[in-house]
Amino acid sequence: MPPIFGHAAQRFALLLAASLSTGATLAQVTPDMGKLTATGGVSQVEGAGGGGLTPWALIGGYGSRDSWGANAHYTRVTTQDYSLDTYGVAVGLFDRVELSLATQDFRGALAPLNELRIKQDIIGVKVKLIGDAVYDQDDALPQVAVGVMAKRNKGVAGLGALGVTKVTQLGAKDENGVDYYVAATKILLDHSLLLNGTVRATKANQMGLLGFGGDKGDSYEAKLEVSAAYMISRKLVAGVEYRMKPRNLGVDNEKAYYDAFVAWFPSKHVSVTAAYAVLGDITVFNPVRQRGMYLSLQAGF
Repeated sequence: MPPIFGHAAQRFALLLAASLSTGATLAQVTPDMGKLTATGGVSQVEGAGGGGLTPWALIGGYGSRDSWGANAHYTRVTTQDYSLDTYGVAVGLFDRVELSLATQDFRGALAPLNELRIKQDIIGVKVKLIGDAVYDQDDALPQVAVGVMAKRNKGVAGLGALGVTKVTQLGAKDENGVDYYVAATKILLDHSLLLNGTVRATKANQMGLLGFGGDKGDSYEAKLEVSAAYMISRKLVAGVEYRMKPRNLGVDNEKAYYDAFVAWFPSKHVSVTAAYAVLGDITVFNPVRQRGMYLSLQAGF
């Protein structure tokens, strides 16, 4: 792990312990939905609060610093040859800590990979370190958070005829792994603009769906993820995202992800996000840039 992430992880652990020892329990606190509409972000494809592709420093849910919030989401991404379904839940505690749980279900759509199926579980924790993206409008300092995503690959189905049942048989060094990230988010209310930059230390191949590490590399790499969004109104947001990726596998010439999205917030209880996403190649055996539609529904408080 790069030294910067080692220091962040230490502070993360200390802040998490402090945040969860406030003396108040969830049973004693009523959800107040005290945050502004859209300021919890939407559910990112790995379950964290943020954009569609990358986590932001914002804490999911609409609970203020004196309360808590939660949401559930379902996301579907379809390209020419594959589909990805993600569903999960997240809880935001006192606008300080976010806990998330998500499952990804990746499938092939066309022969000979039409029976391919890979599932992955992701547990995420995010802790806000400093700043407030909404209320610190007179301060240039962004809201900064650190997070981890622990990922457990559940094996490969549909390739039994080839004798492949694990991602390690495709060249990955490990089936399971952990991503570490630092995110900085700034909301400029006067300009109706949100800017986010995330640096992620990762060994994940295709988010971990193809395992971690490989024949071309098995070390943590720091990868940049950026987002920019314009608030058309209090209920409608449009933006773009770009996410760099490692290239650890000889069988996967992995490329960056990027998208253009629109998120609609008819109320604080519901949001709908639609995007056009480009996900690069998936394997060298099918060297076609995968692109298609992203649709996500989130419900919560």
